[in-house]
Amino acid sequence: MARKKAQPRQQPTNPSSFDQARDELFSHILRCGVIEAEPPHQKDWFDDTMQYIAERYTDLPEESLGQIRLLGERYCQPVVRRPEAVGSTP
Repeated sequence: MARKKAQPRQQPTNPSSFDQARDELFSHILRCGVIEAEPPHQKDWFDDTMQYIAERYTDLPEESLGQIRLLGERYCQPVVRRPEAVGSTP
């Protein structure tokens, strides 16, 4: 049997500031338990945290910060379960 040639390792790509900020926000969400918070508390938390993210990632434009916040807010929303169709089997 012939051995397959080893593929050269790909160089890791540096994530963009957007990706880093998004991942950091998701990490904060999980650590702080924001998902279980009431909507007014979530809003206050997002206001404070996005201010921190904006100070930390100064190269991100307002539009990108808005997109990151939207992603975080969607991440905190409860899962919407679809009703099962009548007569369907799993």
